[in-house]
Amino acid sequence: MDSKDEQKELIGSMGAPVPLLPTPEVLAELERFSNSFEQSEPEAILAWALDRYQDKFTMATAFGPEGMVILEMLSRINPRCHVFNLDTGYQFPETLRLRDQVAELYGIEVELMRPSLSVAQYETLHGGPVYKTDPGKCCGDRKLDVLKRVAYGKLAWASAIRRDQSPDRAKASIVGWDKKFHLVKVSPLANWNKKQVWDRILSKKIPYNPLHDQGYTSIGCWPCTRSVTFGEDERAGRWSGTGKTECGLHTQD
Repeated sequence: MDSKDEQKELIGSMGAPVPLLPTPEVLAELERFSNSFEQSEPEAILAWALDRYQDKFTMATAFGPEGMVILEMLSRINPRCHVFNLDTGYQFPETLRLRDQVAELYGIEVELMRPSLSVAQYETLHGGPVYKTDPGKCCGDRKLDVLKRVAYGKLAWASAIRRDQSPDRAKASIVGWDKKFHLVKVSPLANWNKKQVWDRILSKKIPYNPLHDQGYTSIGCWPCTRSVTFGEDERAGRWSGTGKTECGLHTQD
């Protein structure tokens, strides 16, 4: 099945992805592509996705090290690719400043996608900060729901996850069907490790969040992120002490 046929399979009459599982044939094709990319360079995977899905392809970035690496790659492949950031209203200022650097260095204007309610409105509605009482709901309302809105009209999205980051990500395909958002999910760095990411950052002089130099190995919203100590897992500083390890963007539950 070629890309035009796949689009007919996945796009409804209004030009938006149909919220149903794709056919077994499409799933099998995605698996074949994923397997064939296991030894490919990330740039080749991105170039394939951009060619296949054209303006129906988008990328989400939180400006982490992996995301910054992919943004540098996109600047050489297609800087006009749509890229967005889920701006929860709780991001570190250092994170948001990277958006300006990306625009200046790479010519990529990352769109800030925000929830319908401001932080003040949201906290007033719920009687205080929801991240303190129910961080899962906070992530759902201020990240997942926003991505579902962004997904409308798209066919595929890129993520910057690595398999070695967490058990939830260990089985990530390079190309696969994301049933939560009804999109093809492309993870060009899935089989990279942390060293490869930082080697690329240093060799290409890619900007990164200065909080990484202060012990913040994984950076999300400021209320739910702390620096980690020597020997801790790189994601130990996210939702520390809550038992929560993912915001939900990269899980299928």
